[in-house]
Amino acid sequence: MNPKATSATAGWGAELAGDCLTGWPKGLRLIVRKERPHPGAQLRFTDADGMRLTCFATNTASEAIAALELRHRQRARAEDRIRAARATGLRNLPLHGTAQNQIWLEIVQIALDLLACMPLLALTGQARLWEPRILRLQLFSTAAQLVTTGRRRYIRLARHWPWTDVIIDALDRLQALPNPG
Repeated sequence: MNPKATSATAGWGAELAGDCLTGWPKGLRLIVRKERPHPGAQLRFTDADGMRLTCFATNTASEAIAALELRHRQRARAEDRIRAARATGLRNLPLHGTAQNQIWLEIVQIALDLLACMPLLALTGQARLWEPRILRLQLFSTAAQLVTTGRRRYIRLARHWPWTDVIIDALDRLQALPNPG
């Protein structure tokens, strides 16, 4: 669809017309995308020949198929952020007062900002793709001790924890960043 696309975004697209849109509103366009799922993705029973078909309908008349498809994929990323927000605390408002819930929403927003920036700045490899639930299990629930010695504070992580190396690498990457202030 896009000659400058990377292998992660490369795919084939087509607009379906004719009998398949009989009974649908006038001006509706049905766009189909065929792409190879990313390595490690679990194939669905609807995936044919190792290729995944996705489709969407739109009433945008003047846009090219590639532009419509890009807009659709970007919306999917926004929906991922919404799902992460619900997993982080936006599903329920826990307090009784409106002002208290406003504070709760600010706290959740700060947590979401941290969850969005942390993978970019600190994590590498597969850890960048972890959802909030997995981050809580593997990184945020790590057993550790704060040790103060010689006027310095250290964090001592549990050696038996399988993701200790990921945490140490993330802390090293964060410490290597320049001081913003």
